[in-house]
Amino acid sequence: MVASIFLPFVAVLLCLGLAGVALLRDRHSFVHRIFAGGMLALACEALFAGFSIEASTYTEVVHWQRQRLLAAAIIPGTWLLFSLSFARIDYPSFIAKWRWIVIATFVGPCTLATFYRQSLFVDVPILDPASRWVLGLSWAGYGFSLLWIVGAALVLMNLERTLRAATGSMRWKMKFMILGLGSLFAVRIYTESQALLFATLTTAHESINVATLIVANLLVLVSFVRSRFLNINVYLSQTALYNSLTVLVTGIYLLTVGLLTKLVSYFGGDRVLPVNTFFVFLALLAFAVVLISDEWRQRSKRFISRHFQRPQYDYRREWTAFTERTTSLLETKALCDAIAKMVSETFGVGCVTIWLLDDSQEHLICGGSTVFSEEQTLGLKITGKEAGDFIAIMQEKQLPVDFDESRGDWAGEFYRTHAALLHEARARFGTPLVASRELVGVMTLDERLTQAPLSVEDNDLLKTIADQAAASLLNIRLSQRLLKAKEMEAFQTLSAFFLHDLKNLASTLSLTMQNLPVHFDDPDFRSDALRVIANSVAKVNAMCSRLSLLTKGLELQKTSMDLNTLVTATLADLNGSVRANLVRDLHPIPDLNFDPEQLQKVLVNLILNASEATGPQGEICVVTEQKSDWAVVAVKDNGAGMSREFIERSLFQPFQTTKSQGLGIGLFHSKKIVEAHHGRIEVESELGKGSVFRVFLPTSC
Repeated sequence: MVASIFLPFVAVLLCLGLAGVALLRDRHSFVHRIFAGGMLALACEALFAGFSIEASTYTEVVHWQRQRLLAAAIIPGTWLLFSLSFARIDYPSFIAKWRWIVIATFVGPCTLATFYRQSLFVDVPILDPASRWVLGLSWAGYGFSLLWIVGAALVLMNLERTLRAATGSMRWKMKFMILGLGSLFAVRIYTESQALLFATLTTAHESINVATLIVANLLVLVSFVRSRFLNINVYLSQTALYNSLTVLVTGIYLLTVGLLTKLVSYFGGDRVLPVNTFFVFLALLAFAVVLISDEWRQRSKRFISRHFQRPQYDYRREWTAFTERTTSLLETKALCDAIAKMVSETFGVGCVTIWLLDDSQEHLICGGSTVFSEEQTLGLKITGKEAGDFIAIMQEKQLPVDFDESRGDWAGEFYRTHAALLHEARARFGTPLVASRELVGVMTLDERLTQAPLSVEDNDLLKTIADQAAASLLNIRLSQRLLKAKEMEAFQTLSAFFLHDLKNLASTLSLTMQNLPVHFDDPDFRSDALRVIANSVAKVNAMCSRLSLLTKGLELQKTSMDLNTLVTATLADLNGSVRANLVRDLHPIPDLNFDPEQLQKVLVNLILNASEATGPQGEICVVTEQKSDWAVVAVKDNGAGMSREFIERSLFQPFQTTKSQGLGIGLFHSKKIVEAHHGRIEVESELGKGSVFRVFLPTSC
């Protein structure tokens, strides 16, 4: 009982709050003002109902109920005006057509509540232990309830027509508004019919009305959150009353409610009927929320199509055909053409086009089409704001879209805004190509040859093909990116090799120039210096001429010669360039087939590395010998040495070096050259005791 006294005032606050929000958002709008007026009328009715529930005497109850009916008299007419203007762009014509009915919904209840207020209730109180108070209805009270039922039915009918005409985002915005108001007037039809049936008004009826008003306000609040304004425009046709389901449902209800009530009363359930009725109302309301959800309707259609209907397509055959046509295709253009052709044949569509996002993710370019020629596809491109809108819209979709049928939601808005674009692209249907949550492109389909829309099963198959196509296109795109990355890596490696060779030549020339002032008077030194300079220039020219060949890989120019001859020539070239003491220990080795220029790079790199590790007081020993089927060149030094960890993890790796000015390329390049000769490099080193590098070359090659 405490709750029944408290709830009316909660309803009053909610009604006043919603009225204030509506006026604050747009007080000049006719729809907003009518909504605020209807909410104020409901607030007054709930306030007087609360006072009547609190009343302790029969006289007070009658007084506050007369005030409640006076406030309730303007509710049907006000909300009928709202139902005629809400979400209707041409609402003045509707109001003009309904003007006499609107006037009647105001005049009838107001006349009874004002001029016949003394005849609304019987004079003798009716006692009922199950209720706080019971008022008997007189002939004016009968008439008031009857007119209220008719007005509520008209409100429901117009709200129903508005909801039926809305689609997409418009339906999503307004459905909770219509559910809230619809549930309010549906329950009022029930309570007013109960008053007619038993010729009484009770506390239970007031409690049900107030509780329903609170639920309705919460639903309207949800609609306010979804849509900032009530000025939503939906186009409705001028249909007659018989086109409404509300009239039929209301009629059936009024015919059956008497029988059901008598049965409940006979079995002794009349005392708990109001409470049970309210919980049934909440259950039906929840069911209605689910029932009018577009997403739920689509899911139900797909569920029925998958489990209760004969399949339209042989999915095994379709999947096999798709795999056979696309598995061997590794180019984007060929894959797009094959997919477009298959979709065209499967769904009976003349024009199928696949639009791909470019690298900037801001433009759509034609990847393949069944109609546009290869020359045309080169010029087809969706750019600017049109591309941005199209991409943003398709990123949010998961299923194919019918632009022509979805006139009421975002697709319809896009259709009206970009009709020329869709016509030029011959796009009636569109489906996003999404793989790994990344939009790869969009597939558009023209009107079907049969002029029929896509069915639920058509959409499922098209979505499956689009997903697989997107995965294949993404794989090709990633493969192309990987290929470019490898090309860039090869270019960087080549550049590093080239730079390293130049650095070695620069080091040789630098050491020669440092020793030139000291030994300038020595004819032998001048002769060696000129030879070093001439050889360095020749090597630079040779490197430049062979640079294009190196981009294709390391190509060896093998010749048969003595390895000791190459070592001797290399040491002679480095004479005066190495600060450490050079010692040679050469043993007889049979002639080998090798590229002298490339192998000399290896020797120069090892000797210069040893020179930098030892310093002027160090010693470098170059040894040649034969071990079984291998010819071995060893470069030994007594320099700083290397740690075992560096040898195991970093040695011979590119860009890894222990030298402050080194590039970390020399040993990596040397290893590649030796391996190209089918040889290998071994190293022994210890910190503080020097290093030994051994180059093994096969004698049989």
